[in-house]
Amino acid sequence: MSKPPLQAVIIPVTPLQQNCTLLWCTRTMLGAFVDPGGDLDRLMTVAEQHNVTIEKLLVTHGHIDHCGETGVLRERLGVPIEGPHPDDKFWIDMHAVSGPQYGVPLAAPFTPDRWLGQGDTVTVGDLVFEVHHCPGHTPGHVVFHHKASDLAIVGDVIFQGSIGRTDFPKGNHADLIAAITTRLWPMGGATAFIPGHGAMSTFAAERRSNPYVADSVLAGG
Repeated sequence: MSKPPLQAVIIPVTPLQQNCTLLWCTRTMLGAFVDPGGDLDRLMTVAEQHNVTIEKLLVTHGHIDHCGETGVLRERLGVPIEGPHPDDKFWIDMHAVSGPQYGVPLAAPFTPDRWLGQGDTVTVGDLVFEVHHCPGHTPGHVVFHHKASDLAIVGDVIFQGSIGRTDFPKGNHADLIAAITTRLWPMGGATAFIPGHGAMSTFAAERRSNPYVADSVLAGG
């Protein structure tokens, strides 16, 4: 049997146990880290174990646990950073201050090589990911969707049994619910997602039982 075109490994990093995802194209063995927030040596060890050559770094949003040390990794590897949406610049600019508070010692501000928005695409090897702007948890949050594999990397938009917090600066609960229902649900119930924390799930499962965004909840049932 031939290998699937996309492989992914979840690597929890930082004291906040944020899910960094190593994903790669099995034909080219070129890969990317999504949200490499910290523990960079461990991330590189995992990439080496899978014989993956990192060609870029992808970021869903600007929170410290998701991208605090991404700029440092860019300097180490000489690869570009793509994402998040520019509305999260203010979060990234605070990294040097917030890093010591959250146990991300090398955290530093950075400017992505490419900001992302709704309708953009990013490539990893031969793989093409659709970019969806999903504000609410943060104003500049983006999600990466590989349609052919029924896989989405959703950061802190939605979790198994929960949704992202909206009590941070510029968070917005109504925007988050709208992003989930208009940007994520159309990807299809069979789509599996890797959240920013905790276990994977599928959109079908969350539409059945998530206490915040299940169909019955949003319908008022």
